[in-house]
Amino acid sequence: MTVTATSVGESDPMPPQTAPGARGRRLVRLLPAVAAALSGLLLYVSFPPRTLWWLALPAFAAFGWALRGRGWKAGLGLGYLFGLGFLLPLLVWTGVEVGPGPWIALVVIEAVFVALVGAGVAAVSRLPGWPVWAAALWTAGEAARARAPFHGFPWGKIAFGQADGVFLPLAALGGTPVLGFAVVLCGFGLCELVRQALRARRTGTVRRAAAAVGVLSVAVPVAAAVTARPLVDDRAEEGTTTVAVIQGNVPRLGLDFNSQRRAVLDHHARETERLAAEVEAGRAERPDIVLWPENSSDIDPFVNADARAVIDRAAKAIDAPVSVGGVVGRDGRLLNEQILWDPVKGPVDTYDKRQIQPFGEYLPLRSLVGAINEDWTSMVRQDFSRGDEPGVFRMGGAGVGLVTCYEAAFDWAVRDTVTAGAQLISVPSNNATFGRSEMTHQQLAMSRVRAVEHSRAVTVPVTSGVSAVIMPDGRVTQRTGMFVADSLVQEVPLRSSQTPATRLGVLPETVLVLVAAGGLGWAAVAGVRGRRAGDVR
Repeated sequence: MTVTATSVGESDPMPPQTAPGARGRRLVRLLPAVAAALSGLLLYVSFPPRTLWWLALPAFAAFGWALRGRGWKAGLGLGYLFGLGFLLPLLVWTGVEVGPGPWIALVVIEAVFVALVGAGVAAVSRLPGWPVWAAALWTAGEAARARAPFHGFPWGKIAFGQADGVFLPLAALGGTPVLGFAVVLCGFGLCELVRQALRARRTGTVRRAAAAVGVLSVAVPVAAAVTARPLVDDRAEEGTTTVAVIQGNVPRLGLDFNSQRRAVLDHHARETERLAAEVEAGRAERPDIVLWPENSSDIDPFVNADARAVIDRAAKAIDAPVSVGGVVGRDGRLLNEQILWDPVKGPVDTYDKRQIQPFGEYLPLRSLVGAINEDWTSMVRQDFSRGDEPGVFRMGGAGVGLVTCYEAAFDWAVRDTVTAGAQLISVPSNNATFGRSEMTHQQLAMSRVRAVEHSRAVTVPVTSGVSAVIMPDGRVTQRTGMFVADSLVQEVPLRSSQTPATRLGVLPETVLVLVAAGGLGWAAVAGVRGRRAGDVR
């Protein structure tokens, strides 16, 4: 039997020389997915503890390139990849002590919000002025994420990565929604500028309207930030007060530090008494008020005489009112409470944390979680209850607003403390659970943004670091190391005026959400008209 040349050629289904071209086309199709994931990672790198805030701009430029002109289904998938690239590394601290399960579950859920934003951005990307609609959609996504599920999780708002950036003054103008909107708009505007420049180079023509959109989307946010600069002011309006921020440290890292609750209390009392000795020796300024962190007394001083005596002795030694973070049982409820401790009268006022942390301070879906892993339910044996009133302590003649740890991420929890009369803000926190992770730096950046947003000095007393004193212009003037006992003493300005952001409240966010809805509505109408025109043709 002979085999002819023709039969050999017919049996070969794919000429060898065409295979590289097919592989190249497949790689090109993967480029948007790769760009979406890597741009999410780039956005993460722009966040603290790094000071690379400007990387948020190319991150959103690349994200915009990946989404522009695509269908909503492709946008959904690309948005999810962007969310994973951003949130997986950003929130890795949530699994430091409990393993990867809760961390992955949190990211998988939170990335859904980013995926929906991606679908929306893809839908509006064909509209005139698309960077505006797209940036408003991002703000709308953040607004939704700050409210649901389980009362929301706003960690990772774009504004919280901008504490060192040129856009920061916009926080005083319209709060975190306006600050975040400006950054995202600038990033998408950069995308449009590059796109029009490449098109002009390729075709030799310039689309003036589209180029103007790109220029304005970059220039207007920068100009607005420069214009808002006079709103940032650290001058005293109601005199000054000298604060002492106490960081007592914890016996050991991890979730089980609470097993040595008395040791944690003793550490903070000891550091306060050490500072008192420094004051008496003339080596430290005498404080008007003393601020302890969240959970500095996990032993209830209202029922435990030993704990009460320890706190009372420390307050008398420093001879100043002390805000003590306690875990208190009252009327069958468990409360994360700040207690105002007078050196003469003892406890005279309290503030109960209102925005409690799901899966940390209370356990949603307890039976379901227990069915998945019984160890997780044992970590939160009893749910904390929520407070219902903003906390402002009168300490040494100053109104000190209390924003306990997790609450600093929520716009409303900080704002209504200021409107209730806070002249300075304290953010008592307990970060010992999260070890040496980036969590404490991310939270410190939030407090810096809040200082500018409401034009208040902010103190951050933390059990194990980083504790800090922040001026109303967002500058950190003193800070401690991590897992060391230390104290910070500084005179800070008291302020009573309200920024536009404080006065406007939720209005800027509402307007941006409506803009996003308008863009989606326009895109839907345009899509229907386009399909009808196609049917006619």
